[in-house]
Amino acid sequence: MAVTGIIFVLFVLAHMYGNLKLFAGEASFNEYSEGLRTLGEPELPRHGFLTIMEIVLGISVVLHVYSAILLWKRAKTARPQRYQVFRPVQQSLSSKWMRWGGVFLALFIIWHLLEFTLVRINVGSGGQADAITQNPYRLVVHTFDTWWMTIIYLIAMFALFMHLNHGIWSASQTLGWTSTPAARVKAKTVAMVIALIVSIGFSICPFFVLVGVID
Repeated sequence: MAVTGIIFVLFVLAHMYGNLKLFAGEASFNEYSEGLRTLGEPELPRHGFLTIMEIVLGISVVLHVYSAILLWKRAKTARPQRYQVFRPVQQSLSSKWMRWGGVFLALFIIWHLLEFTLVRINVGSGGQADAITQNPYRLVVHTFDTWWMTIIYLIAMFALFMHLNHGIWSASQTLGWTSTPAARVKAKTVAMVIALIVSIGFSICPFFVLVGVID
């Protein structure tokens, strides 16, 4: 769980950096997108690097979900009967959100792939649609010009913030990085900062598209 979580953190940071290139304009963003497709050439074929990354991320998703289910089952097995006296343990909102927030993020990722990669569900067909789908910058702007898609995206970014905040903290515990009070404070601070950077970094692009700053 911790190792695959770290892989996802590194990925979302890199993905967020790429998204912020929207502010540099259409040519810069499309050049960046094309650079990802040709990264590693001629040692790798076109799209080779992205294919490797997609495989790594796909395996990581499966292992992450499997680990989550396994840990949940272990928790159930460890205490099959309820306590006679219930004493609630204080939990952060992020920790309470983890299970269902993870389910929501999984559904969002499926929608996100359908929207931007597989079928571009809101573009339609015809010459104008072909021009949009072949232009990454135009595809992003076209998508977030639709207010309800931007709302879905912003809700997902809130879910991502909650998931990262608790997930990074939990991974730090698992990997033994919180052995002292000072280390625990540092780990919680790092988790909060990374979660804020990622969620805000992802959110400002669709917001500025919606209000017309990016067009």
